[in-house]
Amino acid sequence: MKLKLNSEFGTLRRVIMHRPGQEIERLTPQNSSELLFEDVPYLESMQKEHDEFFNVIKSTTDAMVYRLRQLLLDVVKQDVFKESILLDALARSSHEEVCGDIMSCFSTAEIVTMLIAGIRADELKRKVPALRNRKFDSNYYIIHPSPNMYFMRDPAAVTQNGVISSNMKFSGRQFESHLLKLIFKHHPDFKDAYHEVFPGDDISTIPTIEGGDVMVISPKVLAIGCSERTESAAIEKVAKNVLSGGIVERVYEVKLPGRRNYMHLDTVFTVVDENLVVTYPEAIDSLQETYVHRISSMDNNRKFIMHKEAVQQSLITILKNEISHLEVIETGYGHPDHSSREQWYDGANVFALGPRRVISYDRNKHTNRALRDRGVDVIEIRSSELSRGLGGPRCMTMPIERDDI
Repeated sequence: MKLKLNSEFGTLRRVIMHRPGQEIERLTPQNSSELLFEDVPYLESMQKEHDEFFNVIKSTTDAMVYRLRQLLLDVVKQDVFKESILLDALARSSHEEVCGDIMSCFSTAEIVTMLIAGIRADELKRKVPALRNRKFDSNYYIIHPSPNMYFMRDPAAVTQNGVISSNMKFSGRQFESHLLKLIFKHHPDFKDAYHEVFPGDDISTIPTIEGGDVMVISPKVLAIGCSERTESAAIEKVAKNVLSGGIVERVYEVKLPGRRNYMHLDTVFTVVDENLVVTYPEAIDSLQETYVHRISSMDNNRKFIMHKEAVQQSLITILKNEISHLEVIETGYGHPDHSSREQWYDGANVFALGPRRVISYDRNKHTNRALRDRGVDVIEIRSSELSRGLGGPRCMTMPIERDDI
């Protein structure tokens, strides 16, 4: 186990996924927008689609597929971590005082469920007699739900040098990153390999960054989208840490328009082989500017001096300079209407199982045909409910080990 990746498409060896659960049923037409959903999915169908996704990976690769809930259970069953993570969850609603009651009245498995799905005051009162006279609104959340948890790509990102522990923009998602960091730091499968490249020791002010904006272009190149959810200051901090590690030579900061369907860099393009990318052309054409971070020199104390400069080229030109003999596939097979429609359901957001072998939503038929015509093995999965959260197969996976290229 390395917890380092030097490509987006090396043969998959280990990946973390989360099966949608009770947290999805917390969504209502009234709170869905607040919880970053455009619609209210039907959980049972959503689970069937996710199980199909999980089983495709299991049946077509030799990869180890971890379930987030089981990883969290492995950590939380240790009482010292159970209490600390529960206290942290309760602190977000200022109700640390009920920690002891929960610890004594709920099983470890129930606590793991509430850490993801949340718990309302009325649910807590039913299990804890001592709290039945407390004046809580019945629908008040003592622990808030995390319905976006099945988008495993965002809470962290594995790079060439180590792990970015995301600082999510929206408060409703910040606890997801905390849970992933807890797993990486304390789970026996990961703790010895865990090296954090963000935020690191300086936690006084942490700018926002999300894993969907992080893209490994090659063993020596990292690209990070500066989007509505990832700040330039975070990219500079990551660049400083990964460049000083001596593996990465260039970090590109790609400015994205602040639009819902461009929310992360991986909605604009993904890498499916050493010389092949799939892109959404309208987004590529509307990118505002790109910068490159490099180490320029060392000062007298042997400390690296980092240099940032604007790149006067399009993103496609930059990629062609970095990737020899680059081929570019456009979503919707280049047809504007098909491309726009399929981009809404993340046509460019495919998940690579290995070189030129990807999982894609079945509804993106024109993009999938374009991929197949370039020799890509496309495995389609159903997506009627999974796509309602506006995220694709890449969004739903956190690869933590691939074969090096």
